[in-house]
Amino acid sequence: MTLRWRLTLFYTGLLAALLTVVGVAALLLMRTSLLGNLDRELGRTFRTFTETVSQLQLEESGTTGEENVAGSLSPLRYFFPNDAIQLEELAFYDAASLRAALNGAQTPAAREQLFNLVRTLADATRRPPIGLNPDTPLRLSDAELTRLIGAQGGQLIVERDLQEAYSNRVSRYRFLVTLGPVQLKPSGLGGPRETFAVTYVGRPLTALQDTLAQLRQVIVLLFLVGLATAGAGAYLLAGRALLPLRQVQRAAEGIGGQNLAERVPEPRTGDEVQALAAALNAMLGRLEASFEAQRRFTSDASHELRTPVTAISGHASYLLRRTNPTGQQRESLNIIRSESERLTNLIASLLQLARSDSGALTLTRQPVLSGPFLAEITRELAPLAQAQGTALTAGGQEVVFEGDPDRLKQVVINLVGNALKAGARTVTLTGEPQEDGREVRLSVRDDGPGIAPEHLARLFDRFYRVEDSRSRDQGGAGLGLSIAKGIVDAHGGRIWLESEVGKGTTAHVQLPVGDLPELDEDDVP
Repeated sequence: MTLRWRLTLFYTGLLAALLTVVGVAALLLMRTSLLGNLDRELGRTFRTFTETVSQLQLEESGTTGEENVAGSLSPLRYFFPNDAIQLEELAFYDAASLRAALNGAQTPAAREQLFNLVRTLADATRRPPIGLNPDTPLRLSDAELTRLIGAQGGQLIVERDLQEAYSNRVSRYRFLVTLGPVQLKPSGLGGPRETFAVTYVGRPLTALQDTLAQLRQVIVLLFLVGLATAGAGAYLLAGRALLPLRQVQRAAEGIGGQNLAERVPEPRTGDEVQALAAALNAMLGRLEASFEAQRRFTSDASHELRTPVTAISGHASYLLRRTNPTGQQRESLNIIRSESERLTNLIASLLQLARSDSGALTLTRQPVLSGPFLAEITRELAPLAQAQGTALTAGGQEVVFEGDPDRLKQVVINLVGNALKAGARTVTLTGEPQEDGREVRLSVRDDGPGIAPEHLARLFDRFYRVEDSRSRDQGGAGLGLSIAKGIVDAHGGRIWLESEVGKGTTAHVQLPVGDLPELDEDDVP
């Protein structure tokens, strides 16, 4: 995964976490606000209910109709159409006596006895409720009764899943439970006659839950839109932030051994990217100086060695022609001349490598037809192949490409020579179009002993030889493939080997065809 994507994912994940926290906080604040408003509405409904009950004097209502039984709350249904109200009298208690009884019940058995007494009294005095099914009344647990009796102001908030009055649907309700006096009986000579009771005033949470569900959907939608927008923005910003680094990367990728004088751009960002570019340029400067010193040494040493080596070879040849040496002396002179010639070839190879490294390798580009090009090489090397009993053939498709025929001939001859030195009995040269005709591949295939995989990666290193197939006795210095690679690189192509031990080796040279005009066969050498 690229650095740009890692930065994008990091910032998108960070923003996702932030949006999640904000969304959850918004939901909690909204729920708290809605519940707070609902609790205040329940408090106002309770006050309105107690005032209405005292004015209607339910104890004196009719006793015949199902809707108006004595003490029923049904006449109030039209005053509180959206509320659920339940009333239970605790006539033998007041707030102080009930709290004292709870404090006096120190053991679990005593408390259970007290709660059973309160529940029995509540069940006996419970009025038919408003908005609730009378068969499934609301009852408080022991813990809730304890909190209600001990609560300051005698109020408690509870939630229950209860069946609605006129349907089988079960809904979530939120109740304000109040323990205190309610005026259910008409006033006498001594003033208002109040009854100590437990009053339940509640409302269904359906509307609140629907509102929260819609809010969740909106928050999720905004989260997804925000996340997508943030991801796109983070990707663009990361790309802009990494643009100087990519420029440095592209410039560094284009610098090789032949253009070490070039430098990467130093963006004026004042950050680590600028420092990195400066460090890369300093390193390139040191590498350029080191490579230049190495090239100068190779070139100067080669030039200095050519004269004495030529002199040694000339004197050895002179002694062989103009004197009458003994057999042992003649053998020594032949060895001197042979080694001098090999050293001369080595010096020439080193000079060519030095020119290739310095970029001074000149190419004379012209159109080349692969068929005649390979056929000419086959004719030139046919005597050498026949001398060791090797069948050398050329084939493949005719492909016109642009290149330096002399330099490329040097490459192919080197590859064929390696195959012959390896003891191949059959060597085949082919040319094939590649990449929809944009490139040409020249291949040299032999049936020699093959090369082990551990050697393939290093065959283009200078002075590297596979001893079992490339012997010093055959004159190889380990520079042929290095020179071939330099020539192919100068053409903008690539060279590689494929081999399997016991089955042979195939060398491939793939070159760009180039921008060639329409040519007649007479225009192609």
